[in-house]
Amino acid sequence: MSERKMITAALPYANGPVHIGHLAGVYVPSDVYARFQRRLGRDVAFICGSDEHGIPITIRAKKEGVTPQDIVDKYHEIIKKSFSDLGISFDEYSRTTSKKHYENSQDFFTTLYHKGKFTEELSDQYFDEQAGEFLADRYIVGTCPNCGNENAYGDQCEKCGSTLSPSELINPKSMLSGNVPVLKETKNWYLPLNDYENFLNEWIIDGHKDDWKPNVYGQVKSWLNDGLKPRAMTRDLNWGVPVPLPEADGKVLYVWFDAPIGYISFTQEWAEKNGKNWKDYWQNENSDLIHFIGKDNIVFHCIIFPAMMKAHGNYMMPKNVPAFEFLNLENDKISTSRNWAVWAHEYVEEFPGQQDVLRYALLSSAPETKDNNFTWKDFQTKNNSELVGIFGNFINRVAVLIHKYYNGVVPEGDANASELQEIENSAKEIETFLENFEFRNALSALMNLARFGNQYLQTEEPWKTIKEHPEKTAQSLFVSAQIAAALGQLCEPFMPFTSEKLLKMFNVEKKNWNDISGIVIESGHQIDEATLLFSKIEDNVIEAQIQKLENTKQSNRKTNPNANPMKEEITYDDFSKMDLRTATILEAEKVQKADKLLKFKVDTGIDVRTVVSGIAESFTPEECVGKQVMILANLAPRKIRGIESQGMLLLTTKPDGKLTFMTPEVKVENGIEVN
Repeated sequence: MSERKMITAALPYANGPVHIGHLAGVYVPSDVYARFQRRLGRDVAFICGSDEHGIPITIRAKKEGVTPQDIVDKYHEIIKKSFSDLGISFDEYSRTTSKKHYENSQDFFTTLYHKGKFTEELSDQYFDEQAGEFLADRYIVGTCPNCGNENAYGDQCEKCGSTLSPSELINPKSMLSGNVPVLKETKNWYLPLNDYENFLNEWIIDGHKDDWKPNVYGQVKSWLNDGLKPRAMTRDLNWGVPVPLPEADGKVLYVWFDAPIGYISFTQEWAEKNGKNWKDYWQNENSDLIHFIGKDNIVFHCIIFPAMMKAHGNYMMPKNVPAFEFLNLENDKISTSRNWAVWAHEYVEEFPGQQDVLRYALLSSAPETKDNNFTWKDFQTKNNSELVGIFGNFINRVAVLIHKYYNGVVPEGDANASELQEIENSAKEIETFLENFEFRNALSALMNLARFGNQYLQTEEPWKTIKEHPEKTAQSLFVSAQIAAALGQLCEPFMPFTSEKLLKMFNVEKKNWNDISGIVIESGHQIDEATLLFSKIEDNVIEAQIQKLENTKQSNRKTNPNANPMKEEITYDDFSKMDLRTATILEAEKVQKADKLLKFKVDTGIDVRTVVSGIAESFTPEECVGKQVMILANLAPRKIRGIESQGMLLLTTKPDGKLTFMTPEVKVENGIEVN
């Protein structure tokens, strides 16, 4: 095994914050692995950054009326801070809009181009003539041929989950202008993945059948069995890394071409800052490249990116790609579009100082080989029963008893006690599990050492032996101190904030992993007063989080997410008191010195009356005369700008924000009651 580790974590997409699904499936496990490798004394580069190109970012920018750069700037900072707050120890966290990355990805493309690795292909793609742009699949909406959803995208129907192509949509329209797009010929550059099938079969199917996770191996095998096809490496878009060819104006590199190159770009940025040679990590067989990803990225990291690197010729292949499955939330799929998520930045704000509780809960239910589930009740149980009741309880008892009986000085004890073998056993067990990417088992091994410590204390009962057998008390607390200090060392990859507090409490420095076994602190060593590592989480805190999700669920049931909440419920008797009638506007004029007000003369069928309404920004007086409208006739008169208004006209708001009258489908007599 190489002493140099090039560890990458999938680039989070900078069109929103990160949530617990991202953390459980990529970032917490990769951080545990990187921290552990550093503790073994290995040369580690732990690299990540924000993925800032692609269609979802441009769609969000258009919705919010800002530029794509505004979107990525905002979320890059939110994501970066979330990682820092949760102790994700990247050596470099950069972004794909950096100058270095633009240069790198263009150079990578140019190298492949000059080597003749691309094919040029013409294809018909949808084009918006009004906007003057080719349309990415996500910019085309229409009716789903499978379920009839009228707002299906050109790549997927989010209602029924069907994968689509734009040509399958019924009545396709451009999201840019609302017009029907036309098909127009365009040229793009393709990487013929089929040329790399033999290489991929030999490298993965033959070479990694015994050491790669079954979910990764199986998915790659399925793709290869189906046969690979050429894939476009460029797109007709205006947001992304420009294709560095004279005839490629208006084209950018496919986001999945430039994004993985980001790992290389960010390694170069880190190397320049730290006096390292980046090639040692990417172009040296004595370095292990490990990609931490979710299962939806397997094809990109195990087929497309390796094919790109093989085509380039100078890069080594990944040693392993330990992809995780998905984490569900309260038995429902996490969805950013439905806001069904626990967001990392909100957790840090709402649970201050409890970062390790989330890390522990996510690791203990990490979706390593199959989808798993996160519930707030389980989170509470893991904290209260395991972290507080087992781990924290043991550490607190040891520190309190040593202070009570020995003024905080570790007593004399037998360094060859058989119980101390548990420390070495646990360290080796954790190491074996982590080297094999078995994070849940590694965490269990850590907690088993804390359980052993509790059971040992309970059996030895130093609080009973202190008077008649003080030497036995000294021995039991000497051994317990070793276990407690060892837990402080061993828990660091999993719970770094807890490790820091625990090691400070026992006044010991962080050690190399191989130096943890045996005696961790000597007799006569002074420890600090006990401090609580974890605190109980009460029911009302968990209930507030569950209610927060329930509010999201209620909001998702709205057919119009922009609709205001329903007003207070009324009875039929309340409704029957309202006299709603058809009426016709006879005259209309502006109210002097009031930009928003119009004054109307209205025939209600029972009389002709004056009504003042604040609709001048949507209508001119001339547009209103002769319109048949609905009026609330029995509304108590009210003076507006000195004019008595005798009723209220009924209007609603159009998608463009302008008002529109509520009118009958066909003209009827004035004064007809609305039921």
